[in-house]
Amino acid sequence: MENWTDPLLMNSSLIPTKGEQQAMEWSLVLVSQGIETLIAPPQQDRPWGLEVPQEDLGRALRVLRQYKIENRTWPWQQRMPGHQILFDWGVLGWTAIAALFFWLSSDVPALKDAGIMSNQGFIHGDWWRAFTAEWLHADLAHLGANLVTGTLLLGLAMGLYGTGPGLLLSLLAGAAGNLLGLFHLPGLRLSLGASGLVMGALGLLAAHSFAPIPTSTHTEPGHFTRKSLLSGFAAGCFLFILLGLSPGTDVLAHFGGFVSGLVLGILAGRFPALGQNPLANLACGLGFVLLVTLPWLGAFLHLPMARRW
Repeated sequence: MENWTDPLLMNSSLIPTKGEQQAMEWSLVLVSQGIETLIAPPQQDRPWGLEVPQEDLGRALRVLRQYKIENRTWPWQQRMPGHQILFDWGVLGWTAIAALFFWLSSDVPALKDAGIMSNQGFIHGDWWRAFTAEWLHADLAHLGANLVTGTLLLGLAMGLYGTGPGLLLSLLAGAAGNLLGLFHLPGLRLSLGASGLVMGALGLLAAHSFAPIPTSTHTEPGHFTRKSLLSGFAAGCFLFILLGLSPGTDVLAHFGGFVSGLVLGILAGRFPALGQNPLANLACGLGFVLLVTLPWLGAFLHLPMARRW
């Protein structure tokens, strides 16, 4: 513990903390930004805290505020046991929506006809099919396989990028995967399933290895390490081969989803605090909701009146 008679901090202010661990953590953050600090142990009328020079108090508070924003976790995000990796339990919302669409399309077969990815239908103006097909499944086994793998991969992607960005980027990657078959197989081709979205989430996870690694705190620029880049990318590719190239599956949609997720993840990695920013997270969540409801609205409006119910 430092000496409290240090002349550097004779004219100082106290920043309260929740305990010794937080005081040590915040002290490292402030020292990395060139702000002198001393850890103040608790006394009868005050908790643990940090002593900082009076003239640096405003800057210290701004640094700590930014640090807390960039390291904020939401209640539904939990760290994996023994790791710093976050898992976002908000993914169960996606699971419930996918199950709901399976039930609806089973009860109303016309919905599957209107929402399945049809190359000919898309070419003739059915733009919504690239998105609606992500919510349709051939049977219960198809749904179960995608939900098991998707819950894990999408939950991890949402933990890394934020709930809203993780959902939105995975949905966009899945739609891009559906469109890949349009350019390579422009004839009659039908496809459905969330596997493109799931592979998009895997691409996001692989792309995270391209994100800059902070040199000291989240407020400083980062750098790349070849080892982390190669290991993360190789692991993602291995999982894609294992999960995305299974016989009898839509390999084009899987490949397109994975590559699209990889590209989107690299772009999103340029903004590491995006998912922790409440407004940006809300905006991405709203974008996800719109890309679910508007395509299905388009599909519903183009159903023959007699087949809507």
